[in-house]
Amino acid sequence: MKRIAVVTSGGDAAGMNAAVRAIVRVGTDMGMEMFGIRNGYEGLIAGDILPLLNRDVGEILHLGGTFLGTARSREFRDSVDARRQSMEKMRGEGIGGLIVIGGNGSQTGSWELTRLGFPVVGVASTVDNDLYGSDISIGVDTALDIIIESIDRIRTTAESHHRAFLIEVMGKTCGYLALAAGLAGGADVIVTPEFDIAPAEVEQQLAAAHARGKRYALAVVTDGAKNNAQRCLEYFKAREDEIGYELRVTILGHVQRGGAPSTYDRILASRLGAAAIKLLAGGGSGQLAGWIDGAVAFTPLEEVAANKKQLDLDLWQLLGVLAK
Repeated sequence: MKRIAVVTSGGDAAGMNAAVRAIVRVGTDMGMEMFGIRNGYEGLIAGDILPLLNRDVGEILHLGGTFLGTARSREFRDSVDARRQSMEKMRGEGIGGLIVIGGNGSQTGSWELTRLGFPVVGVASTVDNDLYGSDISIGVDTALDIIIESIDRIRTTAESHHRAFLIEVMGKTCGYLALAAGLAGGADVIVTPEFDIAPAEVEQQLAAAHARGKRYALAVVTDGAKNNAQRCLEYFKAREDEIGYELRVTILGHVQRGGAPSTYDRILASRLGAAAIKLLAGGGSGQLAGWIDGAVAFTPLEEVAANKKQLDLDLWQLLGVLAK
């Protein structure tokens, strides 16, 4: 295998560029010819492939997002013919292996290509930190830094005006960002898909914080929770006179993905990217390069695609104690 391609897929994450840089430079150092796929799996289907030399990735380490571009591809997900076409496009360029940087949907795609006989290695990258096979993924640390900075800024206004604020963060079906940000940001209550609580209980816990003498109260909610920011806001607006105070809502949205990657994400991405190219160039495939127990670890893509990552119950219990 002399030619290897890399693709960034799904949602962008700060640190993706650092991973691409490491893959290209380590691969080149090993004598490989390196290629990039533009715009995720959509570009793979279209054969949008370009050669990548060391200088092509020379000024991307500090940049957020992905200079290759990314996309979510329903066609690739749903059509085996589209996946076969992708393989043919790569083989037509003499490419014998692929590295996929992305999260759950992307690594499910990695597994589907592996099943068809094409060598693939995944790299764990998603701000939601919901990918099985890695304790932390590329982009998570940067997203948390942004969330905590936002919470600290909101706290200033909340304390000055003696108000209750609710901050909605990303996560879809995984509440890791809300839980970690709630713990680090001193939240009084969090709501996640795994630990979903009714708006009435959110109101009770915020009121309890006030009763303990706090000048303000903070809630952090996952966007994918049943009782997300919109549901909580509707509840509070309908009972504003009864509750006795107004709830202010801030939805952070895609700002969590943006900006330069943190030092941690640059190092994590470099290590995972380097591990992925070394495995693939050495003949290995069908694995996800992730970070487990403080070291690079490989998990079969079949397991990654079949399993759901669980939220740490200990963190939830710790938050409950520290919020009192």
